[in-house]
Amino acid sequence: MTDPTSAQVKTEPITIPVSSGGALTGTLRTPVGGTPRRAVVVHPATAVPERLYSGFAEYLAADSAVLTYTYRGVGHRKVARGARGIRMRDWMDTDVPAAANWMQERFDAMPQLAVGHSIGGHALSLGSGSAELAGFATVASHAGVTATIPDRGERARVGLILRVVGPASAHTLGYLPGRRLGLGEDMPGAAVLEWGRWSRLPRYFFDDPTMHAEARAHDVTGTVLAIGFSDDPWATPGQIDAITQQLRRAEVERRTYSPAEAGVDKIGHMGFFRRGAGAALWPQLRDWLVERSA
Repeated sequence: MTDPTSAQVKTEPITIPVSSGGALTGTLRTPVGGTPRRAVVVHPATAVPERLYSGFAEYLAADSAVLTYTYRGVGHRKVARGARGIRMRDWMDTDVPAAANWMQERFDAMPQLAVGHSIGGHALSLGSGSAELAGFATVASHAGVTATIPDRGERARVGLILRVVGPASAHTLGYLPGRRLGLGEDMPGAAVLEWGRWSRLPRYFFDDPTMHAEARAHDVTGTVLAIGFSDDPWATPGQIDAITQQLRRAEVERRTYSPAEAGVDKIGHMGFFRRGAGAALWPQLRDWLVERSA
C-alpha cells in the first residue's frame, strides 16, 4: 500500500448549513487521482479550530475522504460574541449531526467512520452523528469534572476559569476569551456557562437530566476505540472510563499511549493531532479505521 504521507491530497473548502441557523465551515480532503475507500469525519474538541487536525486529515486522505470543521461560534471574538447563545449541547446535537449527514450524502456508497476529539467524542458517545457509522474512535474524550484533575495547580486554574472568569466573561462580553486564557479559541458565552455547570457535577453531563445522556449512550451500538494518553492533564483513565462504561451495547476497545511510545516528550490533551507528537501513532488509528471499513 502507498505510504499515506507521500500521497497528494486535494482540498476543498466546505460550508454546511445548520438547521437551527448559521453554518459550519470546514475542509474536505480527498486523494488526488484516486477514489476514496471510506469517509471519515473528524469532530473537533471544545474551542479548537480545524487547523489542528490538518496534518492528521492529510494523512488519512491518502485513501479516504476526510472532513474537518470548526463548531459554530468558535474563533475570533466577533464570531464568538455573535453566537453567544450557542451551548455545548448545540455543538453535540446540531453541529456534529450536520457534519455527519453532509458526509453521508456526499459519499453515500462508502463506509462512514468518525474520529471525535474530546467533546467530539462525547457527541458520538451520545449517539449524535454515529447512527450510520461502521465505527468511531474517541481521542482524549472524558467526563470533564474539574475535581478529578490530578494536578492541584491545573485544577485550580481550570476551576478559576470555569467558575469565575468564564461566567463573568459570558455575562459581560458574551463570550470567553479563550485565546488569552490558554484554552484554545474564543467561544460563545452560553457554551462556557454550560461547560462550567457540567464540570461541577459528579458525573458531568450524565447528571444533567435535560441531556438524557445515560439513555442515549446505552443506545449506541457498534465498535468504538477510545484513546487516551498517560500525560493528559485532564482526560485521566478514570474519566475516560466514565464515558465508555456507559456504552453498554457497544464493543469498546481502550488504548492508553505514553509519550515514550510516540518517541516524544509530551502528548497531553492536544498533541495526538500534531504532526510531531502524534504522527507516530496515526498509523495505528488508521489501521483500526481501515479494519472497520473492510
